Amino acid sequence: MIKKDVVFDAVDAKIRELGYETVDVERRNEYGELHITIYVDKVPDGISLDDCERIHYEIEPLLDELDPTGGKPYVLEVSSPGLDRPFKTQRDYERNYGKEAEIKLYAPIKGVKTYEGVLKEHTDGYTLIECDGKEVKIENTRIAAVRPLVKFD
Repeated sequence: MIKKDVVFDAVDAKIRELGYETVDVERRNEYGELHITIYVDKVPDGISLDDCERIHYEIEPLLDELDPTGGKPYVLEVSSPGLDRPFKTQRDYERNYGKEAEIKLYAPIKGVKTYEGVLKEHTDGYTLIECDGKEVKIENTRIAAVRPLVKFD
């Protein structure tokens, strides 16, 4: 079985050397094939298809050497995390302070399961968001996901 952190550690230095950020590593089975997806980003510009292709060719030899599947075939994908990717690191939160975010909860608090507003703060214990002029402090153990609020006009 592939250990996500082992793959992350194997490719992260090379990805950073190329000027990008490793966001996440995902393993999934799709139509009987094993897929390893490396999500990468470049702040503030984002990432292009050409960037993904460049990174793919640079990290493929590292993964071949690591052999993360124990000799089983797999499909390597390098992808953008998307506009609405969930915040995973403290750095993600800090980059988005003062911007609109959406917080989805595991279970409602006072009948509300989704909060939308301006992200104010994130600590190990809680996340603070301003909704309609009022600050709401939510314990992180209650939060399923926090992501940028994407609005289409």
